[in-house]
Amino acid sequence: MAASDDELAERLVALYPVLRCLSARALAELCQTASRVQLAAGAAVFDECQNCPGFPLILAGTIKVVKSTAAGREMLLYRVEPGDSCIITSSCLLGRSRYSARGIAELPLTLIVLPPPLFEQMIAEQPLFRDFVFHLFAERIAELMQLVEEVAFHRLDQRLAKLLLARGETVRATHQALADELGSVREIVSRLLKGLAGQGLVVLGREQISIVDREGLRQLADSGR
Repeated sequence: MAASDDELAERLVALYPVLRCLSARALAELCQTASRVQLAAGAAVFDECQNCPGFPLILAGTIKVVKSTAAGREMLLYRVEPGDSCIITSSCLLGRSRYSARGIAELPLTLIVLPPPLFEQMIAEQPLFRDFVFHLFAERIAELMQLVEEVAFHRLDQRLAKLLLARGETVRATHQALADELGSVREIVSRLLKGLAGQGLVVLGREQISIVDREGLRQLADSGR
């Protein structure tokens, strides 16, 4: 392998230890065969109804996977970070179907894409790689089932409180970004945030929310249980 391929192989194995199951020759062929992609933040990684070009292995950055409505609203399904896999991509490759959601580079993104024939070969011939793909599949399905439960059975203010608590003491995000993550609209989220501020739970600033009463916010988040 060339020096650049050596470095790529080291980064891949560090992020995806399952690739240690490959021989040095097989790993070299993977690095030479896979496409290398760099995308700016906000760029489309894949879109609904698009054919799947291959299986992504993320070296840097984050992909957010969202489902859009005809009215333009979005629901965040999950994020894919270095070391993770995208189950929608996996399902498209295994089922030979098209994408049913959108993938967007949330941060500047560097990844390599295994072409479908190589992905299928690794699934068939490498049990550890196959276990890795299906283990993450199971984890993502559990996360999506939790999301369905929250959307179906929890009020939006409870979900907003839970989201804020998960972000730390200071949340740096626009109201629109929070609305997108919750599958709502900015006006409703802004109204709820003003209500939380009025209760003394948070302080609103420019593109940031500071939590001042974490226990009160937690009680709100848990009130539907």
